[in-house]
Amino acid sequence: MSDRGGVLGEVRDAVAAARERDPAADGVSSLGILAGWAGVQALLAHRAAHAMLNAGVPLAPRTIAYLSRAVTGVEIHPAARIGAGFFIDHGSGVVVGETAEVGDGVTLYQGVTLGGTGLEPGKRHPTVGCDVTIGAGAKLLGPISVGDGAKVGANTVVVEDVPAGATVVGNPGHQVRLNGKRVGEAGAAEG
Repeated sequence: MSDRGGVLGEVRDAVAAARERDPAADGVSSLGILAGWAGVQALLAHRAAHAMLNAGVPLAPRTIAYLSRAVTGVEIHPAARIGAGFFIDHGSGVVVGETAEVGDGVTLYQGVTLGGTGLEPGKRHPTVGCDVTIGAGAKLLGPISVGDGAKVGANTVVVEDVPAGATVVGNPGHQVRLNGKRVGEAGAAEG
């Protein structure tokens, strides 16, 4: 587990992220969120698997990841690095690869893949900055970087870096907004 207050801190963080970013959580108890939100369950299982992997515990991290995938439909490799306030909404089909790095406050929707593009050793999965939102079905592939505050539209395929504050859509993904302004508008390239 991270240094955010141990196990209880991890649970509080995961529940708070669900409350903050899912309108369906309004009025639901913390226990209800823990019991009913697959993305929260998958994240907490990942936190345990990641801590065990870092402690050198054999077999258990992969077993936890496998069981979590079977129960939640979310696959997060135990070695993936996930920041605070991470939230997976409607998690079914989400895949987060081994060398993926995800910043604080990131939201993923169903069917998102943070995947690799080959078998090469080393860094082969995306690095996602803080406060990024990635829409349903989006595929971010390879050792790309997605800057802080970026938005990736549903079903977008991203194989190149995304600047901070940008919105990308399409296949292949292309930038349509920067800092809330359409690309090409005055001030859109200013940061």
